[in-house]
Amino acid sequence: MTSSFLTFAPSRPARVAAAALALLGSLSMAASAQVQAAAAAMPGASAPAEYRLGSGDVLRITVYQNQDLTLETRVSESGVISFPLLGSIRIGGLSATQAEKLIADGLRDGNFVKNPQVTVVVLQVKGNQASVLGQVNRPGRYPIETADMRLTDLLANAGGIAVTGAEVLVLSGTRNGQPYRLEIDLPRIFAAGGREQDVLIQNGDVIWVERAPMVYIYGEVQRPGPMRLERGMTLMQSLATGGGITQRGTEKGIRVHRKGPDGKVEVLQLPMDEGLKDGDVVYVKESLF
Repeated sequence: MTSSFLTFAPSRPARVAAAALALLGSLSMAASAQVQAAAAAMPGASAPAEYRLGSGDVLRITVYQNQDLTLETRVSESGVISFPLLGSIRIGGLSATQAEKLIADGLRDGNFVKNPQVTVVVLQVKGNQASVLGQVNRPGRYPIETADMRLTDLLANAGGIAVTGAEVLVLSGTRNGQPYRLEIDLPRIFAAGGREQDVLIQNGDVIWVERAPMVYIYGEVQRPGPMRLERGMTLMQSLATGGGITQRGTEKGIRVHRKGPDGKVEVLQLPMDEGLKDGDVVYVKESLF
């Protein structure tokens, strides 16, 4: 008996579908490879920096299934703690993860605990602090709870700039063992490309917020008195802020008293679109007619 075998060729639609599936598979593999390569090229790019332990920090240290090794302690001024079985351990400047590993290695190497699982929790941050002084809503010292705390974070903790505060701040501290001072224009931080102005805060930094520049207006105006000098404020804008000139006042009688570099006061007659300076005193005279 002769046997025969029949071979069926796939139809054109089936061949097209198979080719499409193969192409999609190769594209998916290529995309996955690109993602893995990008992740390998940026190790830890998304991992935030850890807080570094400092003197005065209060810690809770626990060792799993070893209640007798549970400890609440404060880091000394020299960055040292005293831990059961291990004695004095220097953890100042380490992250919590590094401190956990240091203690675990000591317990394992000393044959105290076979496979120690150590947890370090920061209960109070005292070792790394920065101060905010001047015209803010809540001046004082604040803990630096994260290694990537920025200027705006610290200002937010202090309740933000007060109504009487200026827009230019002064940050002082130390960097690389050298005195450090930086003037920062706060509105520029929120402008395009201003992220560089939002600097990282380090232990011991002090932010000083000066009182906002002021001008003073008196004479024949509706609301005489001091007023905040806004950026770019002109003489006309200051008069408008003061409610305008009264019916007895005259624009021809407006004089600006300005203190010069030598401390002497000059009396100026400025055009209405001229900008004012901090400390200017605007006087509006009474009309003679």
